[in-house]
Amino acid sequence: MAEKSKILIIGGTGYIGKFVVEASAKQGHPTFVLVRETTTKQPEKSKLLDNFKSFGVTLLIGDINDHESLVNAIKQVDVVISTVGGKLVADQVNLIAAIKEAGNVKRFLPSEFTTDVDHVTAIEPAKSSFAAKATIRRAIEAAQIPHTFVSCNGFAGYFLPTVGQLDIQTPPKEKVTIIGDGNTKAIFVKEEDIALVTIKAVDDQRTLNKTLIFRPPGNILSFNEIVAIWETKIGKTLEKTYVSEEQLIKNIQEAPLGLSIDLAVMHSVLINGVTTNFEIEASFGVEASELYPEVKFTTVDEYLDHIA
Repeated sequence: MAEKSKILIIGGTGYIGKFVVEASAKQGHPTFVLVRETTTKQPEKSKLLDNFKSFGVTLLIGDINDHESLVNAIKQVDVVISTVGGKLVADQVNLIAAIKEAGNVKRFLPSEFTTDVDHVTAIEPAKSSFAAKATIRRAIEAAQIPHTFVSCNGFAGYFLPTVGQLDIQTPPKEKVTIIGDGNTKAIFVKEEDIALVTIKAVDDQRTLNKTLIFRPPGNILSFNEIVAIWETKIGKTLEKTYVSEEQLIKNIQEAPLGLSIDLAVMHSVLINGVTTNFEIEASFGVEASELYPEVKFTTVDEYLDHIA
């Protein structure tokens, strides 16, 4: 059996990053995580880092904006996975430069972990966020770095625990707000499943220079269908309020930045249908559940069982 690639993860203490780190270590890859020195001193992060070390993960001190630390870290591995978020997405140009200088990387997976940014239509502020990721794609291609773009679509852990309600912390038991007419199909995948398949892809020639798109059949549902499943779980019909596209756009314009980005992403997914409104063609992409039939993706129905 071929030796498992050594993997470096940038952004490993972030939301999706921690799942990717654990999946990498558990699948037997020598796993390295680049962390800032300041991060090691944060109590909530140090506990997570101790957990990483218990899996045999090696911590490397460095920063995405420190070229020398990047090159030193990259020279120790075969694969680089970035899971950075927010403003750091644009800083991945530093990773591209360091990978080119190191000259040893056989695969780079930039921070994607969203809808396919080459097939997305969105309004601001989500439009700029998606555009930043698309810009990194073009830079990777221009630098001729072997890559895989991971388009996992929606995080189940963001949407399903509150059945798509942004203003509450627990699942709804009386009433529910539905964006649009509720009929647009969307895709929500459990974070552990995303991480597992991402790590499977790093040594897979079928994903080389392709976009890995997640469309497990049991995870493609409309908002109305998700609510109906939830109503079955709790044995109750919820009072439903539908938010028109016009009202949603008004809400986006009036919301603070963090919330406005979330609402604008929901507009792209639940109004524009960007996770399901294009065909995956062999020229650019492969579908995760078809590529890895051995993976049992947690369906939306099964996920909701655990919060009912």
